[in-house]
Amino acid sequence: MSGPKSVILAASILAADFGRLAEEIKACETAGVDWIHCDIMDGHYVPNLTFGPMIIKRLKDMTTLPLDVHLMITNPESTFDWYINAGADWVSVHPETCPHLTHTLRRIRELGARAGVVLNPGSPLDLLDSVMEIVDLILIMSVNPGFGGQEFIPDALSRLGRVRAMIDRSGRDIRLSVDGGIGLDKIRPAVAAGADVLVAGTSVFKDGASVTIPKFKQVLAS
Repeated sequence: MSGPKSVILAASILAADFGRLAEEIKACETAGVDWIHCDIMDGHYVPNLTFGPMIIKRLKDMTTLPLDVHLMITNPESTFDWYINAGADWVSVHPETCPHLTHTLRRIRELGARAGVVLNPGSPLDLLDSVMEIVDLILIMSVNPGFGGQEFIPDALSRLGRVRAMIDRSGRDIRLSVDGGIGLDKIRPAVAAGADVLVAGTSVFKDGASVTIPKFKQVLAS
């Protein structure tokens, strides 16, 4: 198995203080975060409800960091253009919500964003077979989607390894992301399994990005 060439750290703003959002984003930038990860939840596909394209637009005004938008919604095929128009750089969808997944991914790319597919802990990996030639990012959920602060599901490591092998066989430059329960102790195992994007929320914002991000970077550099 070949390891990732570089590792991206994406701060998930689901865990940020939205009353101080500009300050939180600035702290992430200063501390060295690479991407801002945005969880869009509609209260249908997952039980929680978060925010919509207006927040993406505000974030675009606040930062030059890439916006990584994860659509946990029932109708991404009719709404993903809202998020791209608002400033999303990456847009990822769940196969279960897209009757025409290949078309959706192609359309996301046509509109100028990078296209991603998200697999829940119970989603079969063969859902990826038909999209490996067009997908830009694969996100492996290491918790069940819908709420922050959950514990990392250990089986995610073997799933990361299998997807990394699929990416290597494809010969394409596909980012492999992992999201859920990513604390300092999960960095090395996740990267060793093949992840090159680490999404962290609660572990970043609980003690403040200025405190936590340097610790993440130190582990990544060691």
